[in-house]
Amino acid sequence: MIPVQGLSGLRVAVLGLGRSGLAAARALRAGNAVPVCWDDNPPAREVAEAEGFECLDLARANAFDGIARLIVSPGIPHLYPAPNSVVVAALDAGVPVDNDIGLFFQSFATSEWDMFDVAPRVIAVTGSNGKSTTSALIHHILEHAGRNSQLAGNIGRGVLDIEPASNGGVVVLELSSYQTDLARSLTPDVAVFTNLSPDHLDRHAGMGGYFAAKRRLFAEGGPDRAVIGVDEQEGAFLAGQLSEGAVDDRVIRVSVDRKLGGPGWNVFARKGFLSEYRNGKQAASIDLRGVAGLPGAHNHQNACSAYAACRALAIAPRVIEAAFHSFAGLPHRSQTIGEKDGVRFVNDSKATNVDSAAKALTAFGSIRWICGGLEKEGGLEGLSGAVDTVRKAYVIGREAAGFAMQLKVEAEVCGTMAVAVARAIAEAEAGDVVLLAPAAASFDQYDSFEKRGDDFVALVRAHLG
Repeated sequence: MIPVQGLSGLRVAVLGLGRSGLAAARALRAGNAVPVCWDDNPPAREVAEAEGFECLDLARANAFDGIARLIVSPGIPHLYPAPNSVVVAALDAGVPVDNDIGLFFQSFATSEWDMFDVAPRVIAVTGSNGKSTTSALIHHILEHAGRNSQLAGNIGRGVLDIEPASNGGVVVLELSSYQTDLARSLTPDVAVFTNLSPDHLDRHAGMGGYFAAKRRLFAEGGPDRAVIGVDEQEGAFLAGQLSEGAVDDRVIRVSVDRKLGGPGWNVFARKGFLSEYRNGKQAASIDLRGVAGLPGAHNHQNACSAYAACRALAIAPRVIEAAFHSFAGLPHRSQTIGEKDGVRFVNDSKATNVDSAAKALTAFGSIRWICGGLEKEGGLEGLSGAVDTVRKAYVIGREAAGFAMQLKVEAEVCGTMAVAVARAIAEAEAGDVVLLAPAAASFDQYDSFEKRGDDFVALVRAHLG
């Protein structure tokens, strides 16, 4: 646990008592603050009370009298589309609003660091797609290299649940836009921006607000090194804002669209090969085509981002390459479940938006595509250039008929996962890939993308026998 510093003896309100909220309350108490907790869900309050936390309705009159700060869980809106009433009350009372990420960066460094031979480091990863895989891959490379590493944030453990810093240790954080948008302190040593595509637009009032939330990771604290995917205009703009000039190697530019030139520090992938260039000269090259855990161009982008972040910590290219080959990938992200009669089954339930689904589609040939769910803003037009290898779509979700009508491929309305998997199996031929890449959120039928992926996996494994 990371005890919270700077709030000793003060009453701190915690809104939302899920994983991050409870962890924040525990860390506040460990730092001698006095947590005052609330969740609209009675069972969540019962769990907190069982741990000895005081629960008081933060929506009541004068609730913020004597409160030093409000800590908000990431699922609770603080600005758009409309702020939670408790957040409004805190702001009206002049109480600062923060989250567990802000508390982490406020509290991670301690006086004990003076005794370390090698200072601990924090690598923070954000972006629209590939955050989880990039974060997990960085963590895997560090462990392969013999570095003490912890994985936390939006993946792994809660940021305040991890162990205190160790000599030379590295913390790898995956941070969503919800987390970066509100944190009052953001000071990673290495910050990674994978890419940007439309997502969570209602929460950020459009693309400008969404990009601004991601940009805070780089603007608030000024990382020592910034790894920036420059294939979208927002990434190119961000890299330009952070750089002092063409030779400024504090910015490492990443691309899977083109070869990057110039005298700076560049990492890019073309035709399955990762290349690192510094000062206009090639420093390393890795053949990614045989890396089973990183299939497709979107995973090559993840590989480039992870490679650059680890090179920023002076890990040798050949050590990184060896770690690539032992990386198994993450569940629900281009996860191969198995093969039968020449048909391969791949679970990419994490492809919850159009851009991530398009990248999954371009990673494979001859696809039987299971898609659909709760459609996000922006429609499905972004899929039109990625469906050339799709033989047929099998559409799930409560609005499956409307979803299917927007697709530029032959589509069958299936409704449920069971029907979609059965129909895809019945029609698949040797050489086909049955791919779950929904291009939609799961919440019309499932509690999470993980539950959706688990359903697909269970059905496929029953078929594999």
